[in-house]
Amino acid sequence: MENVVKISIITVCFNSLNYIDCCIKSILSQTYDHIEYIIIDGGSDDGTKDIIKKYDYEIDKWISEPDNGIADAMNKGIKLATGDYILFIHSDDYLADSMVIEKAVSKITIPFDIFLFDIIQEKNGIKTLCAPKGFIWWTNFKTTVFHQACFCSKKLFEKIGVFDKKFQITMDFDFFLRAYRVGVRFTYIKFPLSVMRLVGISSRLDWNSLKMRFSEERKVHIKNCPNLWMKIIYRVYWFLYLPYRKVKFLLNEYIFLYLKN
Repeated sequence: MENVVKISIITVCFNSLNYIDCCIKSILSQTYDHIEYIIIDGGSDDGTKDIIKKYDYEIDKWISEPDNGIADAMNKGIKLATGDYILFIHSDDYLADSMVIEKAVSKITIPFDIFLFDIIQEKNGIKTLCAPKGFIWWTNFKTTVFHQACFCSKKLFEKIGVFDKKFQITMDFDFFLRAYRVGVRFTYIKFPLSVMRLVGISSRLDWNSLKMRFSEERKVHIKNCPNLWMKIIYRVYWFLYLPYRKVKFLLNEYIFLYLKN
């Protein structure tokens, strides 16, 4: 691209005192000049707003008010964004280093709808490098990209719509499945853009949390089912997948208790 590429980075947070400072610093320290930084706070009362106010003069736009969930907050950010591409780095997450946006933008030579990058997943101090699968047939069933490690064109949101507020966990899966179904133009750039702490609601591995996630994934399938054949495939998938995940969960629990004792 010959023109300057503007990146809107949106942070959604609520009572995020433990991590919000690290997140903000990782974005404000970027060497790339053309970044618009937006924070959408859900009306925190734990001191999160005090941290945000500390950086008020460096944050382009921020609001703090009650919302109707993560998707609603993300949509507020999209509405405020004026960049060519949007990146979501929520309060639990942070950018990999201070030059990563500059490095990422330097790779943008053709205006794809979505640019995918690697992500580092962090849990209990252990970091694991993960690559996106991209938009493949498996996208029909599961999220195959990381929203914390992709640049989404603002025009794509205008084309297929924003996040569905009916979903509390799988709003990103719903959005990316819609993008896949319209033939989204994407490319994969191999280096880590951000670090994702595995502490949020979508990272919980207790059975009740897993069931909640699976229930929402099933609703995403129903909402976006394109034809009768896919409806049949989805039914077979859930008939087999739920028992498989239940057995896998119980086996992991057994191994954990065995090793603990």
